[in-house]
Amino acid sequence: MNSYLKEIGDLCHIDKNITFHLARHTFATTVTLANGVSMESVSKMLGHRNIRTTQHYAKIIDKKVGEDMKALSEVLARK
Repeated sequence: MNSYLKEIGDLCHIDKNITFHLARHTFATTVTLANGVSMESVSKMLGHRNIRTTQHYAKIIDKKVGEDMKALSEVLARK
């Protein structure tokens, strides 16, 4: 699986080491949680036995929201 992902990364000129784990992580954060899919559904999709495992991904989303709000605040402060 990782060799196929590496080949796709090479074709797309992506320098980052793409792995199956990174693909699952990206799916969980960018594709599902960031688009409003429930934590329970994401947990089931990823095959997690315990929702706490999935909640790790939600912390990353919360961090991103905080960073985005800080950037917005800075832009608005300049006006």
